[in-house]
Amino acid sequence: MDVMKKTLGPVAGAIGLLLTLTSIITLFVTVGSLVLFGVKLALGIALLIFWGVTARKNDSSVVRSAFFFSSSIGLLLAFIALLAALNFIVAKKSPTWDLTAKKVFSLSPQTVKTLENLKQPVHVIAFVEGGTPEQLENFFKRYAQGSEKFTFEFKDPRKSPDLALKYKLRQGQPAAVLLAGEQHTMLNLQRLGLADIAEQELTNGILKLEAVGSQKLYFLVGHGEVPLEPASQSEEAVAQSLAALKRLLGDEGYAPEGLNLVQRGEVPRDASAIVIAGARTKLSDAEIKIVDEYLARGGRLLYFAEAQVVSGLEPLLAEYGVAVEPGIVADSKVNPDQPYGVYTPFFGDHEIVRALAAQQMNVVFATARALTVLREGTLPEIAVTPLVLTTPYAWADLNVGEKPTQDEGERTGQLPLVVAIVRPVQLQDRRTDITRIVVFGDSDITAGTLGITPANLNLVLNAFAWCTQQIQKITIRPPDRDISTIDLTNNQLEGIRLVSMDVVPTLLLAIGLTIWLTRKSR
Repeated sequence: MDVMKKTLGPVAGAIGLLLTLTSIITLFVTVGSLVLFGVKLALGIALLIFWGVTARKNDSSVVRSAFFFSSSIGLLLAFIALLAALNFIVAKKSPTWDLTAKKVFSLSPQTVKTLENLKQPVHVIAFVEGGTPEQLENFFKRYAQGSEKFTFEFKDPRKSPDLALKYKLRQGQPAAVLLAGEQHTMLNLQRLGLADIAEQELTNGILKLEAVGSQKLYFLVGHGEVPLEPASQSEEAVAQSLAALKRLLGDEGYAPEGLNLVQRGEVPRDASAIVIAGARTKLSDAEIKIVDEYLARGGRLLYFAEAQVVSGLEPLLAEYGVAVEPGIVADSKVNPDQPYGVYTPFFGDHEIVRALAAQQMNVVFATARALTVLREGTLPEIAVTPLVLTTPYAWADLNVGEKPTQDEGERTGQLPLVVAIVRPVQLQDRRTDITRIVVFGDSDITAGTLGITPANLNLVLNAFAWCTQQIQKITIRPPDRDISTIDLTNNQLEGIRLVSMDVVPTLLLAIGLTIWLTRKSR
């Protein structure tokens, strides 16, 4: 009982001192609540007074207790100073660690590359009524850490009516203005607040500002090609169209447009490339001649073959070193349930696919045709590079059926599915110095299977970038992150901070002091 009386005062004083000092943390660091600050401070002072009363009854312990508490105060103050110093260093260096499985808080290679290659400062003005959204601010900070040329600020449109009028904002419109030099573009602030698409939105906005004009892409029509626009708004119609690809190309600064060669009679001079996606009927001799003359003068072509269809362009492609084989590629070893759905992680050595190979991505093809690189009978100075190859277990099935089997005479092994072709041009009236062609053995990759894997999407978009010489766009783009999140209110977040940064540490220190003082008094 005497030990308890002897210990109770010092313990009360130690805990009182702890509560008094940590009340400052409660006010300025964790929740900023004056009520909690006042409760902790009052309780701390009360415990200190209790210690003072009990210590006075035992004068012999006053000096020793005073020394103890003065030492404790010094140590606590030193500890707080150390925390402040560490906080200052962390604030300056801003180190972060992304421990999420899908790297939710990391910038994609495309964004990193875009920020590193900024030609001029980029500034974002986010118009928000009321307070600054913490999630959005942290998102912008990640970009700012990637480049000193990226800056941002938040403005309340009610307090900045001049800016709202300048950028023609409607009342209550959540918007962000992206500025670079004399150019600007508007972004939807609500989309920037969605973690799964925010990075795509902002990075594509920067790319649009950095681009010098739009790259015109002409998609051939009139032969049953995959349509640029869906026939209706049904999910099936949209999936069977180029709507998703058109939107992605538009986000990257391209301007896709249909082209009927019979009506136009030529490839427009502003064409960055022409695209033939899944032609189901033969092109006329006149159309093939137009395409031939266009390529001979340094034109660019992206050709997506349709299964079991003769487009009429096969002889022209053969002159450029590639044969589109009959039949459909099957691989029952990798995909026994659906052999015509070909999965492959095998890539050639080319800048279009180098990043995909480095990340060991899997490309998926549905009803793809095998390609053959030709060594004879081609135009001079042709260079053909396989981009994607099947696994060694694949074969070109000539007898397509529900249960494909490999028959004698069918081509097997690692079959090219995508190739890139270049040829230098010497003509005086040339469009460019080098003809560039990318041939895909599958047209479904432009629509139905475009977004089935990140590799498919990046392969197609990188092919467009290489073909149009937009080399800076060859990269791995921000993924569509399927993120599991818990939405917390500000009060809930404050509660978590209070418990984790204030209540628990204070409780642990109090328990430690109690045990130490109890043992010391024995």
